[in-house]
Amino acid sequence: MAKRGKRYRALLEKFDLSKEYSVDEAVSIVKQLASAKFDETVDMAIKLGVDPRKADQMVRGAVVLPHGTGKKVKVLVLTSDPELEKQAKEAGADYVGFKEYIDKIKSGWLDFDSVVASPDAMREVSRLGRILGPKGLMPSPKTGTVTKDVARVVKEIKKGRVEFRVDRTGNIHAPIGKVSFSEEQLKENLLSLLREILNLRPQTFRGTYVRSIHISPTMGPSVKVNVNDAIKLASQER
Repeated sequence: MAKRGKRYRALLEKFDLSKEYSVDEAVSIVKQLASAKFDETVDMAIKLGVDPRKADQMVRGAVVLPHGTGKKVKVLVLTSDPELEKQAKEAGADYVGFKEYIDKIKSGWLDFDSVVASPDAMREVSRLGRILGPKGLMPSPKTGTVTKDVARVVKEIKKGRVEFRVDRTGNIHAPIGKVSFSEEQLKENLLSLLREILNLRPQTFRGTYVRSIHISPTMGPSVKVNVNDAIKLASQER
């Protein structure tokens, strides 16, 4: 393990790194671990038992966190439909257009956090896969970002919609808020994300679905959450 700084080592003394904490305890500890001069993001890491190499075990989706992420998100809408363009602008999209933005992206422009595309635009947008794909920005029907209902999706993203997908090692990483959020807000966001992941359990999967859950502030160590406690709470609120 890489040598940590004095500040980081001091944070490790605030809790037991090997212990699994209840959701309430873990959220409380994470708020105490915030030590940066900015409002740190609270990230959630979930280790799943699925094999992402198998198409029928890919877990991917989106959820609107009840309290948002605390981050201002820039949304780009790509459409060639004038009516959808109008709806997107009225919904609060930061950038709306078609070929001019596709050309800008090809030239290296990436000043946005989320991309929504209407079906009519996908033939051209699909050619951006090599640029947008690795950055997790490629619109997809699976996450609802390829849609004719662009206004609804833009509003959801602005409100705190989080997209997630399992990576090659079986992990899902997603933000669940800021350390300035109340413990209750972070808890509700955590359970909302977990609930959606539970709902997306592949029908063909057999075995332990959720292997581990950790939450951490941007600049601090991660706290291990008791999986059974988290699943129980998430299931109660369904």
